[in-house]
Amino acid sequence: MSSFLNEVWIARYPLLSGLMQTIGSSVASIVLGTLLGTVVGLLIVYGPLAVRWICRIYIDILRGTPVLVLILTTFYMPAVIGLKLGTFFAGIIALTLFCGAHVAEILRGALQSIPRGQTEGARSIGLTFPQTLAYVLLPQAMRSILPTWINTGVELVKASTLLSVIGVGELLLKTQEVISRNFMSMQFYLFAGAVYFVLNFGIERLGKAIERRVAFR
Repeated sequence: MSSFLNEVWIARYPLLSGLMQTIGSSVASIVLGTLLGTVVGLLIVYGPLAVRWICRIYIDILRGTPVLVLILTTFYMPAVIGLKLGTFFAGIIALTLFCGAHVAEILRGALQSIPRGQTEGARSIGLTFPQTLAYVLLPQAMRSILPTWINTGVELVKASTLLSVIGVGELLLKTQEVISRNFMSMQFYLFAGAVYFVLNFGIERLGKAIERRVAFR
């Protein structure tokens, strides 16, 4: 045990660097993916027919594509047209597109589940459509999608391990580099698993706290 802790101390800077890359890519993807998914979710419900079809195609393709394929495509396809993306940037784009498709779909379901009478009631008291959206529809939809959105965030943290295939120095890749030097594979993989568990458990607890806070309003 002491030799393992000693190796962890020796490798503390690479492991910490990998952890920061994991947190950075996950947080950026969740934030950008949520913004993208909100826009697409609104367009697929309230947009013109042609826009709704485009959004439907985007959601179906992205939700049906494995994350690994999406990451490899985002990294290698731009090179075909002479555009070179950095590995970290390409990884964030891939995870953002993946997150956006899932958020758009759960937002669509939440908006369409709100009784039509609420929209008509808002109009009857003189609210415009943007006001109805902001004060009546979105608050209810956001409350109902919160548990699923938290699950999507947890899935993104786990999916961030796949960024190692294009060379992003996230926690799993740094752990593998450390193992290649000391050959303590079982100990360091368990260590990495424990770190991922703590991250996801923290997201879950934070989500539960937000759910309780929103429920009391």
